[in-house]
Amino acid sequence: MVAKNKHNEIVKAESKDLNFFYADGTQALKNVSLPVYENKITALIGPSGCGKSTFLRCFNRMHDLYPGNRYDGEITLHPDNTNILDKKVDPIEVRMRISMVFQKPNPFPKSIYENVAYGLRVRGETNARVIDEKIEEALKGASLWEEVKDRLQDLAFNLSGGQQQRLCIARALATEPEIMLFDEPTSALDPIATVNIEELMSGLKDKLSILIVTHNMQQAARISDYTAYMYLGELVEHDKTDTIFTKPSKKETEDYITGKFG
Repeated sequence: MVAKNKHNEIVKAESKDLNFFYADGTQALKNVSLPVYENKITALIGPSGCGKSTFLRCFNRMHDLYPGNRYDGEITLHPDNTNILDKKVDPIEVRMRISMVFQKPNPFPKSIYENVAYGLRVRGETNARVIDEKIEEALKGASLWEEVKDRLQDLAFNLSGGQQQRLCIARALATEPEIMLFDEPTSALDPIATVNIEELMSGLKDKLSILIVTHNMQQAARISDYTAYMYLGELVEHDKTDTIFTKPSKKETEDYITGKFG
């Protein structure tokens, strides 16, 4: 059975009573239950240190890379109802289904072509024609193909900052993920590159679901369908973006949005 919300939107993934503890015992998330809707952009807002990025990184098991970190609760991926935090689930496979774009562009020290091919090769794809097709498709999806199609063997570091971030998006798209995570993807970019990335995200939601962490409330208001406000590791409020920004139900949310603190 497909889970839907009151607006008849399909739940693509959801955290249930998610707690997260760093190796030193610090609890960074406290019973966070949050749906991510199919073909929608959900923005996470809140002051620095409130747990936004920690929550985001739970969705593709990034915390597994550091020993001693511990999850408690569930993150369920639909429609197959996979709890991606289950130890039997391979984190590499999770990262293929739920890919991530970081705050600063992080291309590999390889060619443009090999950056995008990376995930396909990890998956075991060896057919050169298939790889070529998927690379072109991913670069087109990231609105970068026309700019780089004649220089695919150039080093990725030769691209501008905005182009590098779009290359990282193409690299993430190549494995055909169901969800994309964006951790403040425009904070290191100039205003023009920021507009390009925002327009790109708005177009991508036709194909997948997006969860974005942003410090920029105007950005959240511009591009997201749903917004979640977090504070001190807890989810304070989650609703349609228009509602959060015009009629929040919690005073804490209103105080943050109106600039009374944060």
